[in-house]
Amino acid sequence: MTLLPLHCPPCANDQVVKRGKTRNETQHSLCQTEACPQQTFLLEDSPRGRLPQVKQQSVDMALNGSGIRETARVLRLSKETVLSELKKRGLRGFVWVMFGHFRLAVACK
Repeated sequence: MTLLPLHCPPCANDQVVKRGKTRNETQHSLCQTEACPQQTFLLEDSPRGRLPQVKQQSVDMALNGSGIRETARVLRLSKETVLSELKKRGLRGFVWVMFGHFRLAVACK
């Protein structure tokens, strides 16, 4: 078993203990420093679908011909998250064009 040192994100102190779990089994942690502005925190504080890198990667995969299900499976997101991001960017549909041996996706608004 390996122990990972935990540091409080706001104050960078290493006096951190476990403080229960959320409904979806994410670990709460507690900073034991009195001067810490935010004493409780989550190690994984945001869902993957909210990260800008993942959003951009989902759009890139869609433009490269990956389907909604495939994108969701590869990036470990829900299909609804992928669809909502594509809709926000205005990529509601694609027209598939055959160019020689290549199949190209052209985004339609």
